Amino acid sequence: MRKETFYSLIIILFFSALIFAVQNEEENKEHIVVNTCLTCHQEEDSMPENFHEEDIHMQEDLSCAGCHGGDPTTEDEDESMSEEKGFVGVPTKAEIPNFCGKCHSDFTFMRKYQTRIATDQVSQFYTSPHGKGLKKGDKNVADCISCHTSHNIFSAKDPRSTVYPLNVPRTCNNCHGKKLLMMNYNLKTDQFKKYSESVHGNALLNKNDIGAPACNDCHGNHGMNAPEAISVSHVCGACHLHNMEYFTESKMGHAFKENDFHGCEQCHGHHAVQKTNDDMVGIDEISTCVNCHEKGEKGYAAADTIRTYLGNLVAKYDSVKTRLEEVQAQGMNDIEISYLLKEIKHNIVKARTLVHTFDQNKVGEETDKGIKIAE
Repeated sequence: MRKETFYSLIIILFFSALIFAVQNEEENKEHIVVNTCLTCHQEEDSMPENFHEEDIHMQEDLSCAGCHGGDPTTEDEDESMSEEKGFVGVPTKAEIPNFCGKCHSDFTFMRKYQTRIATDQVSQFYTSPHGKGLKKGDKNVADCISCHTSHNIFSAKDPRSTVYPLNVPRTCNNCHGKKLLMMNYNLKTDQFKKYSESVHGNALLNKNDIGAPACNDCHGNHGMNAPEAISVSHVCGACHLHNMEYFTESKMGHAFKENDFHGCEQCHGHHAVQKTNDDMVGIDEISTCVNCHEKGEKGYAAADTIRTYLGNLVAKYDSVKTRLEEVQAQGMNDIEISYLLKEIKHNIVKARTLVHTFDQNKVGEETDKGIKIAE
C-alpha cells in the first residue's frame, strides 16, 4: 500500500470518529432530563428531609413528578404545579397507602421492574392493625412511609434500606419502642430488648446472619399481625419444619389446640427465645416441663426418662470425642472414628428434634442407635 493512501485512510478514520463523537454528544444533550422540581427546591433550600439522590425512584427516572405529578420540564411554577398538569402535592396521612398504590398496585406498571413483583401491598395493609386504625382516622398508626421513608427509599436488598433484614427490628422499634405511643394501644415496649438478647436477635444483629428471623418473618409485612394461637406452630415451622410436624401430630399438640395454647411459644417464648439445651427437658427446677407437669403425672415421668436418654447419648459422644483426640495426638489413622463421631452427632440432633413428639420410646430408639455406634 502506498504511503499516501495509508495516511489518507488514517485521516478519514480520525474525522469519522470526531464526527461520531460530536453527534453522540448532541444526542446525549437531547436526553438530559430536565427537573425543575429539584432545581427550584435546591435553590430555595427547601429539599425534603433526608432526601437522597440514590433513592430507588430517582434511579428509575420517576423523580418528584413520578409521585407528586406536575410538569418538571417548565420553569413556570404555577404551570408546573397546576391541576391541569396532574399536580397532587403532598398526600395526607390517610391518603398515603393509595398514593403509593397508584404504582405499586398496578401490575402492568410494576412488572416493568420485576415480573413476579407483588402488587397487593395496599390491600394487605388494610387487613393489619395499622391499616384498620388508619381507616378509623388514627393518625398515630404506621403507614407506608413510617417503615419505608419517603425520599430516601432503597431496595430491600440494599443495606441502606430501612427494611433491609438487619435494619427491620430497629425500624419497627421506632414506634414500638415509644412508651407514650404504645400506651394508647396497651402494648409493651420491651420487644426489641428481648429480641436483641434472643438466639434470633443475636444471630441477626450481632452475627449479621440475614437468614435469621426478624419481626416481619413472624408477624408479616404489609398485612402484619400477631400470630393466632392456631398459627404459631406454623409460623415457627416455616424454619423449624420437623419440630412443627412432630409437635402438631403429638398428643401434646392436640391438647394445646383444644385448649387454645400457643404451641411453640408456650415452652420457648416469643421475642426472648433462647438457644435450646437439654436441661430444658426433665424434672429439674430449670426444666420447662415442670412448669406444667407435677410429680406423679405421666408427663412428669416421661420428661425424666427423655432427659436421661439424651444425657446418656451426649455422655457417650463426649467419650468418643475424647478418644478421637487421643488418636489424633498419637498421629494414628482417625478417619473411621471421625466418621462414626459424625453419625453419633446426627443421632443427637435427631433425638433432640424427636423431643417434640413427647414420646419417650421414639427418643429412646434414636439414642440407642447412637450409643451402639459409640460403644
